[in-house]
Amino acid sequence: MGLIAVKAGVANHVLKVRPEEVSDALGVIETTSREALVELRHMLGLLRDEPLPPPGGLAALPELADRVRSLGLEVDLQVRGTDRLPEGVELAVYRIVQECLTNVAKHSGASSCRVVVDADGHEVLIQVSDQGTNTSATAPAEGHGLIGIRERVSLYGGTLVAGRGPAGGFEVTAKLPYRSAGMS
Repeated sequence: MGLIAVKAGVANHVLKVRPEEVSDALGVIETTSREALVELRHMLGLLRDEPLPPPGGLAALPELADRVRSLGLEVDLQVRGTDRLPEGVELAVYRIVQECLTNVAKHSGASSCRVVVDADGHEVLIQVSDQGTNTSATAPAEGHGLIGIRERVSLYGGTLVAGRGPAGGFEVTAKLPYRSAGMS
């Protein structure tokens, strides 16, 4: 939070004198504040006694898929281009996939689902779709899971579409913009 305050002061100070420096300061403020918010949510999860994802982040997605498979739901997991995601974005992606798989297992009536996580260096796409027949799962109702997903997507200035898929069932499509880890 100290870095955010310093960068905000710099941006305010140089706004009229050197406006080209304002963009850099705002970029640092944006990235740092998002990471701080993710950490705060993580800490709140500890205080609420919510289960936390394994420390591996996206590396733990195959283990998550295996746990869901053990419940009798086939999971087609495809992960591409995620080697340079910032840690906070990785955590958000993991949590979104975790919530989607929980919803599919509990509510869809599907025997299988597809999970795609695809990053291109600027945006990560998370898409979870099933062919479930449970009509309550195909309505875009706002349960706690979808609210949490919407909050995570909003935190990163992303987009979320959740509802009946083009071929039936239910589909969640989230897109999170990001700056690659290690880049300024």
